[in-house]
Parts: sequence; C-alpha cells; structure tokens
Amino acid sequence: MEERRCRTDELGMYLARRPPSRVVVETCAEAFHVTDLAKAAGHEVRVVPSMLVRTLGVGNRGVKNDRKDAQVLSEVSTRIELPSVHVPTQESRERRATCTSREALVAARTQLINSARGWMRTEGVRVRQGATESFPLRLRSTGGAKLPTHIESILQVIELLNTQIAEADRRLREIAESSATCRLLMTMPGVGPVTAVRMMAALDDVSRFDNASKVASYLGLVPGEDSSSGRQRRTGITKAGPPSVRRTLIQAAWCVRRVRPFDPMVIWAAEIERRRGKHIAVVALARKMAGVLFAMWRDMKPYAAKRAARACLPEAPMA
Repeated sequence: MEERRCRTDELGMYLARRPPSRVVVETCAEAFHVTDLAKAAGHEVRVVPSMLVRTLGVGNRGVKNDRKDAQVLSEVSTRIELPSVHVPTQESRERRATCTSREALVAARTQLINSARGWMRTEGVRVRQGATESFPLRLRSTGGAKLPTHIESILQVIELLNTQIAEADRRLREIAESSATCRLLMTMPGVGPVTAVRMMAALDDVSRFDNASKVASYLGLVPGEDSSSGRQRRTGITKAGPPSVRRTLIQAAWCVRRVRPFDPMVIWAAEIERRRGKHIAVVALARKMAGVLFAMWRDMKPYAAKRAARACLPEAPMA
C-alpha cells in the first residue's frame, strides 16, 4: 500500500496515523522504543531476532540494504507467523541500563588504573597492596619524586570515578531494597544487589520459563553440541544470552565458593572440581545458582540450603 522512508523520531506520529497493522522490526538499539510507539498506536508488533533474518532471505546473494530488508520482512510476515523476541518492560530496561552504566564506570576506572600501572612498571615504581578505591592515594604516597602531570591527571579522574561508582552502587542498593523479589533473591549466599537486579532485568517475567534448565540455556550456561552422523561431541558453554548476567553469576559463584565452603551447592561443585578443575566447577555452580534463583523467584520462597541441594541441574561437560 505504501513504501517510504521515515525518520526514527517521526515514527510515533506516522504509526499513530496508520490503521491497526502488524509492525515488523529487526532487533536493534531502537527496536524496543519503536515497539512502545507501535503498541501505543494499537499495532501488533514482531521484533525479529537478528539471527533469524538471514534464514528469511535478508542479505541473499550479497545484496543488503534497508529497503530490501524491509521488503523481505514484509513479504515473509504475510506468509508465516514470525516469532518475536521478548519485549522487556520499561522497568526492566531501566534496571538493565542502571547496571550497564555502573559497569561502564568500573571498566573506565580499570582501564585508567592499568594505564597508571603501565607507567609504574617503566619507572620501577611499586605501591603497597590495597583496595581499588585507594589506588590514587597509595600511588601518591610512594615517597618518590613528584608524579608527572599526565599521571596526576589520571589519578584525578580515578578519584572522580570512585565517587560516581559509589553513587551507582547506592542507586543499585535502593533498587534492590525497594523490590520484594530482589530482597528474596539476595537471601542466597553470594548474591548481592548487582546480581539480583541483573537477574531480574534479564528474566523480566519468570513465567515465560518452564523450568530451570531453560533459564540456564537462555543465559548461555549450558554446554553446546557439535555432533554429526555417528560422531557425538559436546562443546563448552554456548555463551548465548546476555553476557553481563553470565559474568555476574560466575562472580557470585566465586564469592559463595569462598565464603560458604560447606553450603550444599558448594559441596556439590567441589565434587566436580576434583574431576574437572575449579574453573569448570565454578561455571557449573553458576548454572546451578541460576536455576535455584529461578525456583526461588517462581515459588516466592527464600533460599533454603537443603532445598537447593535437591535442585541440582543435570551435570554435563562445561568449559
């Protein structure tokens, strides 16, 4: 009926003028914003995974541009029922953005500290061990000559980032404490505000998962497979899904392994460690924690060590 280009900031007005239709969007940074605009205008929305569009014909014969992509998706949507990714709620997106902002600040601080340490190695400067936040103070108090201007500039930025990270931590604690689900998840040892908020933002709606195995698969914590004919080969974890949540769960697994060595989950992981090594055991423990957190959220029950011990996920080779 119509084919035209439209600016992203004009899509809301354009969609409001159209009769109820099906809006098909390929996953991208603006996809959920466009979804909100389309739903507000009374349209049906399909957010197609980027991994799927290739199989639908997008980019065939090496020809790919926005016009052809839209034509292919429009034609396919009239022939089959296109699957759609889960569209998170606005609250879930805000939680994820808060966590992402904090991680960006921490990554910037780490990069600056590594830069300063690189200069220290070239000059033979050594500082005493201590917390990351005290790095500028420890470097300035080495007793050596006055620091170069470029290093002092780095230390000033690190101090500013320390303040911003502390503020981000405070906001995350407030988000976690204001949510009954987050408070429930934090009853598990090793799980703090960052892990609880990340988990809530990733799953968003716990009812869309049938069991703990599907949660582990969604988070990329299950082993992959590369089998063909009579050859059976299991690979390392798939690493599908949000990597930030996976990293957070693995850090939580390291934490509980250190502070609660006699917890049934940790004892279970210790058996794997004896056979496969600690790194594989920690990933297995992170997978188990993800399943237990899902069960706690689904049943709205706090962490119970005995119940967690019975909730072991099937053991499989991991890397």
